[in-house]
Amino acid sequence: MGTSDDHAPLTERVEQLLDGGVPLTIVAAGDPVLRQGTEPYDGQLEPALLARFVEALRVTMRAAPGVGLAAPQVGVGLRIAVIEDPAPVPEEVRLTRGRVPQPFRVLVNPAYEPVGESRAAFFEGCLSVPGWQAVVARHAEVRLTGQDERGQALDEVFEGWPARIVQHETDHLDGVLYLDRAEPRSLSSNLAMAERWAQPTPEEAARALGFELP
Repeated sequence: MGTSDDHAPLTERVEQLLDGGVPLTIVAAGDPVLRQGTEPYDGQLEPALLARFVEALRVTMRAAPGVGLAAPQVGVGLRIAVIEDPAPVPEEVRLTRGRVPQPFRVLVNPAYEPVGESRAAFFEGCLSVPGWQAVVARHAEVRLTGQDERGQALDEVFEGWPARIVQHETDHLDGVLYLDRAEPRSLSSNLAMAERWAQPTPEEAARALGFELP
């Protein structure tokens, strides 16, 4: 645990960010903060400031709207992310993608590892890459470890769409964007997605655009 003096510049940056009001501005791809990785959270923010920051992440995620948001996406290089998914999708989509509701939760210093070898490929987007989506093959099931905002240990297995969300957000904390893992030929605008690729699976898109699925 560092000293308060060590943490002062970061504290000042976060306070200044929050003083600008919420929702916070989401950083877009091309900003170095999305590629630099993050430092582990080790008490850099006092409890009250951490609570304000987490609440700002929640408000910003909901306003976007999105199902996850990582600290670098608002310009803060700390290993913290939030997720929440009400999963307002048709039954066919829920069954095909394994998309089930996820309550709001805070991930502090998260890391994941695959459970088994199964992978699932679906179109995915990102609040830091607005207007575009692409197919990403991810682990179908992962074990996530870390802590919550109160310092309580987190050790949980996620599958289906929740597994995709925690992988996406944890990747942000390592300086990785979903585009780094995507099938390049699948890249589609939101308009093309709405007009052509709204099916529960990307199989039709794979045939038409010429990319492989796992």
